[in-house]
Amino acid sequence: MAASDPFQQVDIWQSDAQRVLYTQLCNAFYAREIALLVAEPNEQRLRKRLKSLPFYIERAAAAVVNGQVPFQLDPHNGSWLDKQKLRPPNEKSNDDFYQQHKKVGLIVPLLLNRANQTRVAIDSIDQVSDNKLHCNEHGWFDDQGQPLEGQSVVLLKPTKATMAAACCGHQWSFDKRTTPRTLSLREMLLAGNINWRNLKRPHVRVKKI
Repeated sequence: MAASDPFQQVDIWQSDAQRVLYTQLCNAFYAREIALLVAEPNEQRLRKRLKSLPFYIERAAAAVVNGQVPFQLDPHNGSWLDKQKLRPPNEKSNDDFYQQHKKVGLIVPLLLNRANQTRVAIDSIDQVSDNKLHCNEHGWFDDQGQPLEGQSVVLLKPTKATMAAACCGHQWSFDKRTTPRTLSLREMLLAGNINWRNLKRPHVRVKKI
């Protein structure tokens, strides 16, 4: 009999350490999200976000516990840690990656440039066509990774370095390193589903028997 999806129901862990880590992460995510919700001015949107909050917090915590992200985890604030490069990634190193490897479900890094601040974000491809692709949050791009809707963002080629920057919230101001940002719950969930064995392919989760 197949076990329940660990990202929908977390009731069985392999060790006490996993249970402790899951609890720590849930606490960290709740503290973080509540601080953000305080600033939500729209009452209807606030109610909607509060209603869905437990679901997304549990999914994100489970993704971290069950994932295999190759970076150090700070469980007290729910963040990944890795050495930050002196300069942002080079956005011109995509070659023909997206012409050959764009696939629905592929998790990808993006370089955002806004008001003299550069940061690396993480998103997933949800639509592809002959010469363009669509990222769930950041919109349409051509096969060279350039935006098609005027966004101040470009796709980066998924490598260990660019994915590290995305997962660890690395950012720069005037091309100098600044304090890493905290990832959203959605980004933490995506990071837990990266196929680290082959960054060119979406992660396929095998259900436990």
